Formats: sequence, structure tokens, C-alpha cells
Amino acid sequence: MKLVEVDKVLYRQRLNRVIAVFIGSLALLSLFFGQVLISIFGNVEIQSGESTGNLHLNFLGVLIGFALCAGALYQQRHRDYFKEIYYVSRLKALQNRIYRKLKAIKLGADKDSHDALIILNFYFASLKLVYLLDDNTLTLNNVDTELEAIKQRMTSLELSITEQDFDVELLNRF
Repeated sequence: MKLVEVDKVLYRQRLNRVIAVFIGSLALLSLFFGQVLISIFGNVEIQSGESTGNLHLNFLGVLIGFALCAGALYQQRHRDYFKEIYYVSRLKALQNRIYRKLKAIKLGADKDSHDALIILNFYFASLKLVYLLDDNTLTLNNVDTELEAIKQRMTSLELSITEQDFDVELLNRF
């Protein structure tokens, strides 16, 4: 995966719309399927002040609504409207993969491993990109510090590594 520039305004605007439509659709579909399931399988004898016993049917309605919303979102992921959202979600998933191996990668970087330095450079550069997109300014200074330390390490080793040198296959070595 390569780092690409993402239009922050467009990304945030589209992400907010997708989230709002997803939540609205989930609410409506959950209510609809909950009511349909209750009307078909629910307890018809309701006594005042007692539980109806239909909680499991309402929960099943939420699950069905969620499955439909998630499936619809999954099918739309390659459309132009979702390009930035899908790219950032894939980037976050890749960051999670790197994070799970971060201890071993940092040990490799301490031993001046070229592959480890490539991964760390990509990881911190991608974190910076995502943090800027999500307005996560609390930990941005830490990321900048780590990224600068990696770049200084590469300079001291006379390596010219860029974020574009990263390949997912490098993770298999750690």
C-alpha cells in the first residue's frame, strides 16, 4: 500500500454522511425487522406491568438490520464516492497489522535492519496522515518525534528510504 494525499474536507464530509446514513438506516431497519419478527413470532398475550418476552426478537431485528447495512456498505466500497473512506479504512487496518508486530520491528530497527526502518518510516508517516485527517492532535507530537527519530537514524546510516519503499510483504519477515 502506498501513501496518497487525501482531501481532508472531502474525506470528512463523505465520512460524516456515510456514518449518518448508516446509523439512520440501522435504526429504521432495526425497528422494522423487530416489529415484523414480533408480529410473526412474538408473545401476543401482554399483561400490564409485565415483560413481553420479545427482547430476543428485537435484538434479532437489530442484527438483521446491521447485516443489511454492513452488506450494502461493503458492496459500495469501490465506488468513487467511497474512495477516500475505503483507502483510510484499509490504511488503518494495515497500521493495526504493523502495530501488532511493532515490538519485533523496533528490535530490528535497533539492529539497523533496512526492512524494519522502511516499515517504521511508513508506519509513522501513515499515522501522521491519519491523525491529521481525523483531527487527532493529542498524539501528533509523539508521532512527529518518532518519525523524526527514524529519519535521523536513516540519515546516520546513509539510507535514502521513503514511504513509497514500503511493501506489505516486508511484514512477513517479523
